[in-house]
Amino acid sequence: MNNSTPSINRTISVAPMLDWTDKHCRYFLRKISKHALLYTEMVTTGAIIFGKGDYLAYNDAEHPVALQLGGSDPVDMARCAVLAQERGYDEVNINVGCPSDRVQNGRFGACLMAEPSTVAKCIEAMQKEVDIPVTVKSRIGIDDMDEYKDLTDFISVVADSGCDIFTVHARKAWLKGLSPKENRDIPPLMYDRVYALKDEFPQLNISINGGVKTLDDTAVHLEKLDGVMIGREVYSNPYILADVDRRFYQDDRPVLSREEIVHAMLPYVEAQMAGGARAWNIARHMLGLFQGQPGGRIWRRYLSQHGTGQSKNGLQVGPELLINALAAVDEARATAKAYQDSRVS
Repeated sequence: MNNSTPSINRTISVAPMLDWTDKHCRYFLRKISKHALLYTEMVTTGAIIFGKGDYLAYNDAEHPVALQLGGSDPVDMARCAVLAQERGYDEVNINVGCPSDRVQNGRFGACLMAEPSTVAKCIEAMQKEVDIPVTVKSRIGIDDMDEYKDLTDFISVVADSGCDIFTVHARKAWLKGLSPKENRDIPPLMYDRVYALKDEFPQLNISINGGVKTLDDTAVHLEKLDGVMIGREVYSNPYILADVDRRFYQDDRPVLSREEIVHAMLPYVEAQMAGGARAWNIARHMLGLFQGQPGGRIWRRYLSQHGTGQSKNGLQVGPELLINALAAVDEARATAKAYQDSRVS
């Protein structure tokens, strides 16, 4: 088995983000864009194989969706790839970019950039067992291994094992001295290095990640690369995805308004609560829906203040949380408009 031909249009993707891109977040984002490739949070092989929870659960509406795996044992990685394929995931991605201490202690994530042969062995073992694409997400370097040649050496070894799809975060990772949060901001972005990588390896499908804040930024990167992965900007301003389908996938179907998205999420909230979830588990991913819009702060504040408690009758807060927050936004907008009209008159 192999995955020599990319079967997914990965022009735009949403980055795997720990504690953020869970199944509720992905379902919500899919209401905004039908085409962007979505990634799970990183899940370790140990959690999948030995954990008591169902770490592979997702909703069919999320497709296309990729599982990001953390691990370095080829046998375990292959076993988890098989489970992912059986569950219907469209891709399995190997995490070679996360810089946290937990990840280093578990010997996966960014520290594996120093072990390209280990990553290559995982790729080979996984591709023998599955037909879905097996891909890699990495940094441009780690610690003192941050020269361009270090990056090309890593890519060469991993590509020779059969992997032809890479997403590269255009920052190095300092594994010694910087926290994961600091590693997202302090190392400088080096987009030119990823561009050079594509020039040197034109046969590979290469996406870029890091610091992308607008769709105009995205379009600039796509002049030189195959895809763009957007991370924190999507989480803080999810409606940035609203124009992705038209602009990058030539899909002119009407996009749901922010208000329509809220109403479209209500049946999902109700269904998930019936299965034991809390409304806040879903609503917390929607805090940024009205980012930059009149009433946006009201929306965020209402959800934050009312989402984690109980309703007046002592029951758990339900789908009405979203309806009431939307009503608060409408009231704030109406008040602001009345004030503006009074000043004009």
